[in-house]
Amino acid sequence: MYGHDENFEPHTTPEFVSTSAAAGSRQKLDILAERIQRGMPLWHPEDSTESSAAALVTAGDDR
Repeated sequence: MYGHDENFEPHTTPEFVSTSAAAGSRQKLDILAERIQRGMPLWHPEDSTESSAAALVTAGDDR
């Protein structure tokens, strides 16, 4: 498992792709967790930055 100490050096691979999941949504949190587990950076430069309540409702997140 990666990401457990201050020496973490993320690696990008062809599997490191952007997501349209809304910031703060369960889907986005799951994607971030998967990235860490795979040793990838948390943030992709093309990730969605939408975090409005409307986006969360549209995505089906009830938080």
